[in-house]
Amino acid sequence: MAIGSGLGAQLGIAVESSYGTFVAPTKFLEFTKESLQLKKTTAQSSGIAAGRLMQLASRRVVTQREAGGNLDMEVTNRGMGPLLQALMGTTVTPVQQGATAAYLQTHTLADTAGKSLSIQKGVPLTTGTVTDKSFVGCKVVGAEFSCGMGEMLTASWEIDAKDCSESETLAAASYTAMSPFHFGQMAVKTGTYGAEAALDGVRKMSLKIERPQATDRFYAGQAGLKREPITNDWVKISGALEMDYVGTTIDDLHTSDGSTSLVWEFVGPVIEGAHSETIRFKIPVIKIDDAPPTVDGPEVVRPTFNFTGLLDLTNPTAIEYLSADSTL
Repeated sequence: MAIGSGLGAQLGIAVESSYGTFVAPTKFLEFTKESLQLKKTTAQSSGIAAGRLMQLASRRVVTQREAGGNLDMEVTNRGMGPLLQALMGTTVTPVQQGATAAYLQTHTLADTAGKSLSIQKGVPLTTGTVTDKSFVGCKVVGAEFSCGMGEMLTASWEIDAKDCSESETLAAASYTAMSPFHFGQMAVKTGTYGAEAALDGVRKMSLKIERPQATDRFYAGQAGLKREPITNDWVKISGALEMDYVGTTIDDLHTSDGSTSLVWEFVGPVIEGAHSETIRFKIPVIKIDDAPPTVDGPEVVRPTFNFTGLLDLTNPTAIEYLSADSTL
């Protein structure tokens, strides 16, 4: 029996071969909270019958079903591949680094057509029995990453799903040893692409990647379920740098509306040889939107610079993930 509280919960994930077809989870991720739930659309008959004072229970119907919510978790040195692939869109095969136990995943920005997940969560009753809720056709429509002083790198994944079933077999959870990336491993670099230099004074950074999609593709003949969402707007990349005012590098870019390449990376312990656990966000072009520094009193001047990521026709926007995972 599991613990009869959230401590007994589990979350498993698998890459789908076709949108909305359940695949039993192959990876189990540690999470801090989640809000995945079934959303149903109902219609109630308003037919009038002599002497009837309430609407008839048998005349209520479910016309549509879908699901979705958020997954919040710490970003770890293992297991992030399926979510990163669903976010970024490129089909990724981890590349072994030499003859070592290190494998590099390079997730470049691409259309997310055909990239969906099955996500199964186990929700404990107070008795310790864990109930199954299996979400199929899970598309990552956005993610936000954040890390500040004394913190771990965290991610919030926004999920749109085709449906939720409670009839699948709950998989037995098993966990690979994982370690979170954290502030002590963090560096923020700016400059010319490929030659970025560490930026001083950074206290916190956040990065948001939005993948707008048509999530309302409900058609006749689909039993009230949606077709796979498709991209219907520009990819939006934005973020914020909170820093002490130790130099004018970012402030000058705000004034001139100049461009810089941005690299946000976390480098952890060595896996083998010269290869260390790493997650690296690479945005070839950012523009600083606001806000230039202001003096609010005697404290150290600490501006927050908000930025927008834009397209570079030469260099790709990408997330690199170096881990001991030989497969996604």
